[in-house]
Amino acid sequence: MRPGAAPAPAAGPELRLLARLALRACEWSERWYPDTFVFAIVTLGVVAAGALLHGSRPADVAGSFGDGFWGLIPFTMQMCFVIIGGYVTADSPPVARLIEALARMPRSGRGAVTLVATVSMLASLLHWGLSLIVGSLLARALARRADLHMDYRAAAAAAYLGVGSVSMMGLSSSAAQLQANPASMPPALLAITGVLPFSETIFPWQALVLTLTLAVVSALIAAASAPGEQEALTAQQLGIGVEDRSGALPPRTRPGEWLEYSPLPNLLVAVLGGGWLVREFSAKGAIPAISNLNSYNLLFLILGLLLQWRPRRFLDAVARSVPGVAGVLLLFPVYSGIAAVLSKALNADGASLAAALSHFFTQFTSHHSFALVFGAYSAVLGMFIPSAGGKWVIEAPYVMQTANALHYPLGWAVQIYNAAEALPNLINPFWMLPLLGILGLKARDLIGFTALQFVIHVPLVLLLLWALGETLPYHLPVMPH
Repeated sequence: MRPGAAPAPAAGPELRLLARLALRACEWSERWYPDTFVFAIVTLGVVAAGALLHGSRPADVAGSFGDGFWGLIPFTMQMCFVIIGGYVTADSPPVARLIEALARMPRSGRGAVTLVATVSMLASLLHWGLSLIVGSLLARALARRADLHMDYRAAAAAAYLGVGSVSMMGLSSSAAQLQANPASMPPALLAITGVLPFSETIFPWQALVLTLTLAVVSALIAAASAPGEQEALTAQQLGIGVEDRSGALPPRTRPGEWLEYSPLPNLLVAVLGGGWLVREFSAKGAIPAISNLNSYNLLFLILGLLLQWRPRRFLDAVARSVPGVAGVLLLFPVYSGIAAVLSKALNADGASLAAALSHFFTQFTSHHSFALVFGAYSAVLGMFIPSAGGKWVIEAPYVMQTANALHYPLGWAVQIYNAAEALPNLINPFWMLPLLGILGLKARDLIGFTALQFVIHVPLVLLLLWALGETLPYHLPVMPH
C-alpha cells in the first residue's frame, strides 16, 4: 500500500453477498439479454396486436406502419449528429491534454472513481455523447498511472453515470429537444403538446434541484461502492491494455493530400458556420438558439473541426464515431412506425390505440399520482426500448393526452420522462456499447456497480418527481405560429 493511503475497508459478508448477486445478474444478462432490435420488433408486434384487438383493420395497421416508417428521418439524422459531434469533440488533441491533466489530480483509487463520475455527469449536461467518450478516456488515462491502484470496473461504471443519471436533464435531452423543435415533431404529437421550450422542461428551478440532487447522490454512491486498494482490480490485473491511442497524423504520401493536412478547409467551415450561429444567438437569444437541434449540432461540429484542426484528423474521428450511430439509424424508423400505428390506426369508432391508452391512464391515475405512475411505467418500458428520442415518440401521444386531461404541467411531464428514462440505462447494456468498446470491458463488468445505483435511484427519482411536480402550474399547449 502506498504511504499515506487510507487503509482498505474489510469486505464484510453483506458486500460479498451483494457482489455475488450482482455478478450472477450480470452473467444472466450476458447470456439471455437479446439485441435491442429484437426488443423493438417485439414492441411493434405487441402494438400491432393491440391495435387489431382495439378494432383497427389489418390494412390500416399495415398502412399506418408504412406511412409512419420514415416520419422521423430529420430527427434520426439529428440524433446521429449528436453522437458524431460529441465524439469528434471528445476525441480531439486539446481535450486529450485536458484529460491527462485531470488524471494527475486524484491521490487514491476511490478519489479517481469519484473524479470520473463527476466529470462524466458534468459533461453529460452539455452532451451525452461527449460524456461517454470523455468519461471513458479519463478512466483509461487514470488506469495508466502506476501509482494509483484504481478499480477499473468501478471507474468504467462511473464513466457511464452521465448517461445513467442526469444526461437527459441536460441540453442533449432528446425529448426536450424534440418538444422545442416543431419542425422535427410528428404532427399528431405537435397537436397534443404544442411547443415546449427549454424554459418549461430543463431550466425551471424544480428541474435544477432534481438534477443537482441526482448528481450528488450518484457521486457519493460511486465513491462508497468503489473497492479499496487491496480489493481493487486494475486494468493490468484484468489483462486490458490502456495505452494512449492518440498520436500524430502519419506523414503525407502524395501531393493530393495537402488540403487534408491543411487547417484551411476546417477554418472555412468554422467561419461560415460560426457566423450563422452568431446570427441565430443574436436574433433568438441563448436558450431558444441552443434548444434548436440544428444549432446545437452545428456548434459541436464546428468545435470538433477547430479542435481536430486538420481535415484528415477530423475525418478519421468521424469514421471512428460512425459505429455508434448504427442503432439509431436502424431503430428510429421502427419506432416511428410504432408511433404511427399507435396514433393513426383507427377503429370503427374513429379512435386510436393511443387514445384508448390515454383513457386508461386517465382512469387509472390522478393529477397527484401522475408522476409516480408515469415515471414507473416509462422506466419499465425503457428496458425494452432504450432510446430516449424514439421511445418518447411512442409514449408521448397518449401520455401527454393524459397530462392534458388531468391538467398536469406538460413541461414537467417531459422532465418525468427524462428522469425515468435514465433509470433503465443503469442496467440495460445498450448505451454502454460505445464505452465498452473504448475500455475493453463487458457489460457484466459494470452492471454490478450500476445496479447498486439503480436500486437507490428508483425510489429517490420517483419521490423527487412527485414532490417537485406538485409545485408547478398547468397551462394550455402553445401552438407554433
